[in-house]
Amino acid sequence: MKKLFTLLIASAIGSVVTLGVYTQISKKNNSTPIEHPKEVPFVKTVNYPPTLSGGTNIDFTKAAEKTLHAVVHVKNTTMSKGYTSFEDLFYGRPQARKQIGTGSGVIISPDGYIITNNHVIDGAQSIEVTTNDNKTFEASLVGTDPITDIALLKIEAKQNLTYTTFGDSDSAKVGEWVLAVGNPFNLTSTVTAGIISAKSRDLSGSNTQSFIQTDAAVNPGNSGGALVNIHGDLIGINTAISSQTGSYIGYSFAVPSNIARKVVSDIMEYGNVQNGILGVIGGELNSQNSETFGVSETEGFYVKEVQENSGAMRSGIKKGDIIKSVNGIEIVKFSDLTGFLKTKSPNDVVEVGLLRDGENKVVKVTLEKRTSIDVSVIGTLRELEPEDLKNYESDYGLELKSLFQNNKAEWEADGISEGDLIVEINNIKVNSVVDVQKALSSYSNKVYQLSILKKNGEKVAYRFR
Repeated sequence: MKKLFTLLIASAIGSVVTLGVYTQISKKNNSTPIEHPKEVPFVKTVNYPPTLSGGTNIDFTKAAEKTLHAVVHVKNTTMSKGYTSFEDLFYGRPQARKQIGTGSGVIISPDGYIITNNHVIDGAQSIEVTTNDNKTFEASLVGTDPITDIALLKIEAKQNLTYTTFGDSDSAKVGEWVLAVGNPFNLTSTVTAGIISAKSRDLSGSNTQSFIQTDAAVNPGNSGGALVNIHGDLIGINTAISSQTGSYIGYSFAVPSNIARKVVSDIMEYGNVQNGILGVIGGELNSQNSETFGVSETEGFYVKEVQENSGAMRSGIKKGDIIKSVNGIEIVKFSDLTGFLKTKSPNDVVEVGLLRDGENKVVKVTLEKRTSIDVSVIGTLRELEPEDLKNYESDYGLELKSLFQNNKAEWEADGISEGDLIVEINNIKVNSVVDVQKALSSYSNKVYQLSILKKNGEKVAYRFR
């Protein structure tokens, strides 16, 4: 009995000690060693600020809202004659009929100025504009520039209109998000998104274009519509697509806003476009051209010739210089340079960054009005003053300043010489560089007809296939 009592006492003391130790451990760890069930996966959605310039969570809604009411539907009506029946064909009675074309436009001022593409309204007898709130207006054509494919319209509204503001297309970057807003296939108020795929893109092969390339979906009807950044600023006018089917396959092109703004400003002020020129002749550098020119650089514009009495000559630019930048904008290829110059006017002063004999230099050049132009089949044409035209007994025409060497002998053998007067190109009378550009642009920059007034007063015409 005594042994049993002793065992019970020992057990009790052990239990108390064990409980005390366990309590102290529990207090110290503040946890109980219990197995937890497996955690359920938790996904948290993060909304990034819409001001970010990259990533997949960009908010396009503000840019779309800002642009939609500034983009309009443009309808042009042209009259054409054709035979609608065999009887009309037999009796030679062509019937007049309407042809309707559609596109887009962008309101750029509260008083109703609208920018669109020249090809959207080319040849139109009447132009009708419908705003995003379904109000329709008759539009008047203020002016056009076929070279850049830009046209300016005007509508009269009773109240101020919603308009978009121009952004700086020079500062737009490859990879930046953009929205294309327009009316493809007559589907009004359509917004598509993409990125800038390339800049200074030339599709003509003659380095006369400088498009922004994007992968935002653009289709027939989008022409003249807006290309905007994520802030809703206008950085381009959607103009063309590259496609074998006629519809979007991944490449679309826009006239940069800096060029479009310059064009419409000139149209408003002068009635035509006033381009400033450097006064240099040359070509872009690449592996092949660099070897031909005997230089190691493969990027930039190589100066082969500096025109006499030009701003380039007065600033000290020399043959063999390589233009690497203008006003801090990098010049990699020819279209970089031509695209920049299309945003500038005569008498503007620009800073040209040069590479000469391995040394970097910066010179200031005053741009001048373009007074000469190269025409592929014959040579260089130069504008004349009215008093100079009197010597030819003509009111219009451009002097044949120089014949191209590759066909000079043929022209001279036919009695054509430097100093003769070119009076018509493609059956269009010409009296200025702008006239020549228009005459060429109407026929895809090809010459099909030339009329020449010789110094002896004889007028001859040539046709080309």
